[in-house]
Amino acid sequence: MNLKPETFTKIDEVITHYPVKRSATLPLLHLIQEDAGYISDAAIEWVATKLELQPINVYEVVTFYPMFRRQPIGRRHIKVCRTLSCALTGGYKVCERFEKEFDTHRGEISPDGEVTIEFVECLASCGTGPVVMIDDDLHEKVDEAKVKQLADQIRAEAKQRK
Repeated sequence: MNLKPETFTKIDEVITHYPVKRSATLPLLHLIQEDAGYISDAAIEWVATKLELQPINVYEVVTFYPMFRRQPIGRRHIKVCRTLSCALTGGYKVCERFEKEFDTHRGEISPDGEVTIEFVECLASCGTGPVVMIDDDLHEKVDEAKVKQLADQIRAEAKQRK
């Protein structure tokens, strides 16, 4: 498994906080996903071995919680709220506009590898919909013009990295 050395250090430290190793499953999965971007089959096997569990026990956790991803995503993760408040204020149009901006579809990685767009359940800002979360940053009252502005910002940041 290809993780940063500091991730392995954090993993070893986290395990010491739990008298029953199994209880460290969720924190370990979060650390791995934070570093690798998703939870691979190899990661499931590794966590199972590390915590002295069967791989199915770790797999059950990964597949139960929707915050864990099983496939790689783009460098930036765009999450558009699809629950009622956001849907009524234009969330579906916002999502479609992001798809057009990045020439991709929900759940896929854009051709440039920069973004993955997903519909998600409530982002807990129902009074300010449509709501979009890009990585860890919340954007409220997002309309099509704001989508364009956010997409341009993502593209500009991508160019600066190159």
